Amino acid sequence: MAEAFPSYFSIWQKLGVVAIRTTAGAVLCFLIVPIVVVIPLSFNSQPFFSFSQGMLTFQPEAYSLRWYEDVLSNPNWILAIKNSFIIGFFATILATTLGTIAAVGLASPEMPLRRSMTAVLISPMIVPLIIIAAGMFFFYSRFNLVATYPGVIIAHAALGLPFVMIAVTATLAGFDRSLYYAGVGLGANPGRAFKDVVLPLIRPGVISGALFAFVTSFDEVVLILFLAGPQQRTIPRQMFSGLREQINPSILAVATLLVAVSICLLFTLEFLRRRSERLHGRGQH
Repeated sequence: MAEAFPSYFSIWQKLGVVAIRTTAGAVLCFLIVPIVVVIPLSFNSQPFFSFSQGMLTFQPEAYSLRWYEDVLSNPNWILAIKNSFIIGFFATILATTLGTIAAVGLASPEMPLRRSMTAVLISPMIVPLIIIAAGMFFFYSRFNLVATYPGVIIAHAALGLPFVMIAVTATLAGFDRSLYYAGVGLGANPGRAFKDVVLPLIRPGVISGALFAFVTSFDEVVLILFLAGPQQRTIPRQMFSGLREQINPSILAVATLLVAVSICLLFTLEFLRRRSERLHGRGQH
């Protein structure tokens, strides 16, 4: 009887592992399949959002690059792509700089009203975007920032800042502040000590936050609807217009390109994370 109990427990343990893996696989498929389906549809030679009979039977003439050619030859799409990268780049620089400074400052125990300031800075993640967009629109109108590149960049930086702050704060959780004080004690000014001592140790968090800030800006559409003019139209805004005005698989081609960009960013993040771990391991040795 004593020998049967461990065997009985082991069977239930194995069934539990199988159930967890099956559930995780089902959830993964539920999330990934709608994205994967978009990719072959973007090569459809017909102007439909469904698989043609030729595509299902793998006929070569049923596949085409016409929608990618349409995107790359359409001035509206070219402007949207250029705007997305320009706005995303400058918004990421601004959000990363301010978010890192805020995280380092709020990590100090001597900072007054630390909890209240943290709640204010991460509020863009909690408050509905429609409320933020409406508030920014009325505020920007006073300073003529509506339908301008600086206005859109500042708005996107405000959305990306909480991600940078959270990522850097998580990295600072294991940071030994005595290293910073040691650098200052050895004669370095605070700026030099931060650049040479603190920044290398929190670099993984800074890079992770910067990537999240860029993706947030790259995918954002609500603020663009409120704050951007025709010249500041981004990829999500152009896709939104395409769904309302002229539906064709060009949108699927752009969606496929966005998936490729997201995958590249994920690989970049993983590469930088592993590189940082290797450098950190060498530093310890």
